Amino acid sequence: MLAISDLHVAYGQSEVLHGLNLSVAPNEIVAIMGRNGMGKTTLMKSMMGIVPTKSGSVTMGGAELARLKSFERVAKGLAYVPQGRMIFSTMTVKENIETGLAAAGERHVPADIYELFPVLLEMKGRRGGNLSGGQQQQLAIARALVTKPKVLLLDEPTEGIQPSIIRDIARTLKRIRDERGLSILVSEQVLSFALDIADRVLVIENGEIVHEDARATADEAAIARFLSV
Repeated sequence: MLAISDLHVAYGQSEVLHGLNLSVAPNEIVAIMGRNGMGKTTLMKSMMGIVPTKSGSVTMGGAELARLKSFERVAKGLAYVPQGRMIFSTMTVKENIETGLAAAGERHVPADIYELFPVLLEMKGRRGGNLSGGQQQQLAIARALVTKPKVLLLDEPTEGIQPSIIRDIARTLKRIRDERGLSILVSEQVLSFALDIADRVLVIENGEIVHEDARATADEAAIARFLSV
């Protein structure tokens, strides 16, 4: 469903991703783990076209995305929940979700979105800035889902969120994958969360994939060593 081949991304003369390769199968959740500054967010932004690609290929369902603008990638079925959530703080919950509707040609928030995130139904008239971190994260995911994506990118979704909400988000992501047939790529530093949701775990270090495990056979100690400072 998603394939990245020999991806090189640089900020000016400083290359951050060095010929990176990875793939995500249909209905698969893949977690990319790594310490801060190892290239996780750069990878996500380059896939969305926010950071330009120096060279390499990004394909989704066999279609090349690397030369498309961000909004064109969304129209093709790629959705992105950025680090820090980036919701519109002065807009209501309902208005925030509605910002994603245009990409899918819809005018009303589908009822199943509120079924996935009941707290958003309760708070749909509240301003986004008045929500807790966990509620804002659920709002950002809901906003991405109304674009009807084939692939969902999540950048550090557990950052600044309390453990009980992290467990709720994990359950919801697996439900989204199972019910909607989505492929999900998530960057993460919390190992327990990654192992809870992912079918495969990759580790990125200095812009390269240095470790890969299937969830069933994951060596938690080896992954944890890569994450330790």
